[in-house]
Amino acid sequence: MGQRSDSRTLVERASDRELVVTRTFDAPVRIVFEAWTKADLFQRWWAPRSSGVPMLSCEMDVRVGGGYRVTFGRDPSNAMSFFGKYLEVVPSSRLVWTNEESPDAAVTTVTFEDKGEKTLLVLRELYPTKEALDESYTGMEGGTPEQFAQLDELLATLGAG
Repeated sequence: MGQRSDSRTLVERASDRELVVTRTFDAPVRIVFEAWTKADLFQRWWAPRSSGVPMLSCEMDVRVGGGYRVTFGRDPSNAMSFFGKYLEVVPSSRLVWTNEESPDAAVTTVTFEDKGEKTLLVLRELYPTKEALDESYTGMEGGTPEQFAQLDELLATLGAG
């Protein structure tokens, strides 16, 4: 299957329906997990700066059955939202959520592996069809390395705290 990477982020197609992104972050697993589960932190890194489309709001109720909603746009009148529910939440270890904004959306699983002062993060997106993955792949291979670089910048500031 195809793969793309920057120096630290590997984006690859694991199958016709699954995309896998792998990266090691220079921060302890507890801090990386917080950056994925605390709305004020998540909002600081998730939107790729190069898109020029800021995140307007971020709501996260990170518990099994809880939901999330992130809204992007230059102004609220033409904003776009992504939303879903958390299926699994294992602190500092695993998150699984649905993406319910479209019938072709993926189920996302993120695992966090403690590597001492580093964290191995693996993000898997399982799509309902090959076509749905094909549609998302270009955005993921371009945007995810940038998002993860932004997360690195945030983690450096949190680690200093």
